[in-house]
Amino acid sequence: MTRAPERTDLLKELGLDVQNHATLGRVLGTGKIGRASEGSDGRMQATIRINEDELMWDPSILVMPHGGDIDLELVNDDKNTHCALLPSNGDRKFIWLVNHSRGRATLNLDGPGYYWYSSPTGNDEGRGLTGAIVVLGDAPPEARLDRPEQPQP
Repeated sequence: MTRAPERTDLLKELGLDVQNHATLGRVLGTGKIGRASEGSDGRMQATIRINEDELMWDPSILVMPHGGDIDLELVNDDKNTHCALLPSNGDRKFIWLVNHSRGRATLNLDGPGYYWYSSPTGNDEGRGLTGAIVVLGDAPPEARLDRPEQPQP
């Protein structure tokens, strides 16, 4: 997890602070950035929580070092009921999180990119309960467009 002074450095290190890179760091301007931990088998784990009276995911940006499977533990420490609508290849995952509860989800995010998650209950999304999972890496050669090299800024 990041504290405010560390946020700028971490955004820069991960490429989330400049145009035409992983610009998501500018979109989600609040909250913390977390990194998924990786086991010896390559499977990743992370915990995402909703702290009491904050109405934001903690972390609001979760960074995976590469595509693959991730086991998430979702914790609702808030006094209100929320849910989590999570991305996963093949099908989304929905976890209902009553107040002071926890749930688990296994996701498969096999390609690099931004994967958004939220709580579509009530007006949670409109009030800021949205987050992202950023999967680092490049698209595999077979997924790249067959076109000439493009100039990069």
